[in-house]
Amino acid sequence: MIDWYKKVLFENYANFSGRARRSEYWYFTLTNFIITLVLYIPMVASIGLSQNQEPGAMFWLLYGILMIYGLATFIPSLAVAVRRLHDIGKSGWYLLFYLIPLVGPILLLVWFFTEGEGNTNQWGPDPKDIFGNIHEIGKPN
Repeated sequence: MIDWYKKVLFENYANFSGRARRSEYWYFTLTNFIITLVLYIPMVASIGLSQNQEPGAMFWLLYGILMIYGLATFIPSLAVAVRRLHDIGKSGWYLLFYLIPLVGPILLLVWFFTEGEGNTNQWGPDPKDIFGNIHEIGKPN
């Protein structure tokens, strides 16, 4: 799980081309959610710990860390979502469906769970095709 997260964050930070397997997308999304939750829960709890029920220094520190983390993972989150759409044969522009209330996010959720095309499409070879990738490695330049 962490390997997929590191791959998206460090190797494919702003890579909007190619394809992403379901496991790459969902492991990155799950790890991102867990890290966000680990930062969010103590941030909210710090409000309850303050005497006057107003955000204290700990809240603002955790809030700042959470915002920096959110900004740092925004581009990779978009990139892996676009590559996931490419894997099912759709343009990355379909990500704008998130802007359509209720219907858009549900449709994208279904697409993100859909198995990718099992052959090469306009965005590249099937990332699950291990034998095809091995054949490509053995090809002379």
